[in-house]
Amino acid sequence: MHAEAQRRREGEVRGYQFDFRCYRRRFLQPLVTSHGIWHTREGIIVCLGNCGYGEIAPISWFGSETLEQALDFCRQLPVEVTEEMIFSIPDNLPACQFGFESALGGMGSGEKKQNSSPLPPAPCPPASLLPSGEGALNQWKALWKQGYRTFKWKIGVDAISRELEIFDLLTRTLPPAAKLRLDANGGLSYEEAKLWLGTCDDISANIEFLEQPLPVEQFSAMLELSAVFKTAIALDESVATLQQLKHCFEKGWRGIFVIKPGIAGSPSRLRDFCQQHQIDAVFSSVFETEIGRQAALQLAAELSQQNRAVGFGINHFLDV
Repeated sequence: MHAEAQRRREGEVRGYQFDFRCYRRRFLQPLVTSHGIWHTREGIIVCLGNCGYGEIAPISWFGSETLEQALDFCRQLPVEVTEEMIFSIPDNLPACQFGFESALGGMGSGEKKQNSSPLPPAPCPPASLLPSGEGALNQWKALWKQGYRTFKWKIGVDAISRELEIFDLLTRTLPPAAKLRLDANGGLSYEEAKLWLGTCDDISANIEFLEQPLPVEQFSAMLELSAVFKTAIALDESVATLQQLKHCFEKGWRGIFVIKPGIAGSPSRLRDFCQQHQIDAVFSSVFETEIGRQAALQLAAELSQQNRAVGFGINHFLDV
């Protein structure tokens, strides 16, 4: 850091050879959410100086740029990019900000590169994503044997009466040591959210939180619900990017923030915000490759303030 600061004081402009490649990975089992069905994960691997790697893994329907916008940005860059270019990537390209800053961090000091080191330790064992619907009733057993103790289950994808039936069976069969997160992806109505929160309040199972029960534009309603029910609410789509995260914090949210580093934006600015405000954050995957996963877990290891499992138990959904 001292050498970098000195270069900037002296006005030295340092450039890095730049290249990028696209990738495409099919899900072993489609991911079903209230946004629809996701079959394929596509993204971009960027390389700086032949040794610094980063990943651009957009989710446009979640709040980031599109893959096409990210590709257009990469194509218009020169063969050599500078740090100034990287730190000037606009906020409407948050996945690009993450990918390029991660690649820059991977350059290291010239001796041991960050991207060649082992994965950083997670602040808590990862949470594993269960299939939506009845598939969760059997899947959790295999994942439990693999060491997972926190599970995430998508709701808001079927009739609420049917999902509540499955939820009842699931909570009755999960071991007492298990934690369960419910993720609605903003797919519930206000009355459905109240029903889910009331049901969670009434059972003895360890429900960690209900994630994004209502659409992004219904922030005030989620703030109201968080004050009425004892089951915690976590914001996800509402805080997809750092700009959104700051906005919700300024509007009074002091509950849980689910942060997806891969689409949140600038890692350096995200780090500064989290350290300044000591927010209760859960770090989660965007179904990235190990390149993006390593950079995201590094942030999680630095910034997690509570003993909450990171949401990176997703390998059983992808052909790795």
